[in-house]
Amino acid sequence: MASAVERRAGAGPRASLWRRSRRLATQALLGVVLVATIGCDRVTKRFAVETLAGTADRSFLADTVRVAYAENAGGFLSLGADLPEANRTAIFVVATGGILAAVALVAVRSRWDHWSSLGVTLFLAGGASNWIDRVLHGRVVDFLNLGIGPLRTGVFNVADVAIMIGLGVLLVRQTWAESR
Repeated sequence: MASAVERRAGAGPRASLWRRSRRLATQALLGVVLVATIGCDRVTKRFAVETLAGTADRSFLADTVRVAYAENAGGFLSLGADLPEANRTAIFVVATGGILAAVALVAVRSRWDHWSSLGVTLFLAGGASNWIDRVLHGRVVDFLNLGIGPLRTGVFNVADVAIMIGLGVLLVRQTWAESR
């Protein structure tokens, strides 16, 4: 039985059960975010393959948003797309898979705050979905492009958005933690 001091400090059996329940609920919610992000990316890529491949680019909002089918055998901004297939496989399948597995292992073993956990989950979901494409097809389907006039992004997909939002959340969280 917990002493009066332990109960006042929140160290009793109820507090422990509450912490475990809350951690489990957080992990379940992060699991939903992971699966939903991967699912959304897979569905939008499938839609791009079925409706955009072989068609003309489409432009929306005064050419701020362009939708166009593209296959990317390389990494960010198609870096490495011209490498021999064995090198691309080594980098974009084997090495990336290892890095994603390592990050997932660290994430599972760590007790990060909710925001950091969300950032890592989004990063992993986007990375895993693009990795699945590379394993299955040797390339990633991209279809979105944003910009104003000549200032434009590269072509990207929902997984890329998840990766960038995840990194953004981690950056903001780290900056905020350091300023305290």
